[in-house]
Amino acid sequence: MTTPPPSEAYHFIKTRTASLPRMGLILGSGLGGLASKIENRIEIPYREIPGFQSTHAVGHQGCLIFGSLEGVSLVVMAGRFHRYEGYSTQQVTFPVEVMKLLGIEELVITNAAGGINPQLNVGDIIILRDHINWLGGVISPSQQMDAQEEWNLATHRHASDFYSRKLSEQAFEIARQNDLPIFPGTYLGTLGPTYETRSEYRMMKAMGADVVGMSSIPEALMGKQLGIDPLVLSIVTNVATPDQQNIADHDEVLLVGQKTSAFVEILIRNLLQSL
Repeated sequence: MTTPPPSEAYHFIKTRTASLPRMGLILGSGLGGLASKIENRIEIPYREIPGFQSTHAVGHQGCLIFGSLEGVSLVVMAGRFHRYEGYSTQQVTFPVEVMKLLGIEELVITNAAGGINPQLNVGDIIILRDHINWLGGVISPSQQMDAQEEWNLATHRHASDFYSRKLSEQAFEIARQNDLPIFPGTYLGTLGPTYETRSEYRMMKAMGADVVGMSSIPEALMGKQLGIDPLVLSIVTNVATPDQQNIADHDEVLLVGQKTSAFVEILIRNLLQSL
């Protein structure tokens, strides 16, 4: 089935809400609790929005939420789409294109990730400074672009230093003031859906990755190509011990995500207050 243009989803959404969101927020596994805190909320199930997909991952609600938090207008993806669910890169990044059409100026992406750096602890929050992309796929906006936009896209296609410096600096200051376990790091994105073997963990550590997961990079790349510097927060749900027989499972990921969601909420509320 051909994915419709983002404008079709935009026009449909406009029949349901007149909201003009300032920030887009994508919530990962176990982090959907923040969505329940949105005020003056309007929920639109993904299945009703042209071009949106169904999310099959446990812990992902599957709806687009409009409302406000700390007085800032938001559009929130309560659950995301993954390449391992059989979706193309275009389908995974489609919601970011729609959020851009809706007017977002900031994009915050969260995910649950496995810790590779042995100095990390379960519950730590990693602010991405860089990534290693093993997810594949071509990241290219669906809508037509003029010559200047094409040039901007070309010059950013291979740039690694594109995560939001402004939001990152604000996040580290908020962490310092609130004693939150936040650290900079590099995220390695894999297709999944299987967790890594012990040998793969050793290889990833040698490559310089701090955390590993199965999402976020395509959405971040799309945001950047649409002129939005993204902020990505990875929640460490387990720490790799390649020399021990420890096996991660999704229930563990969800549990840690839920326990750490309070830290994420503090961070995002304070970021919104600073806008």
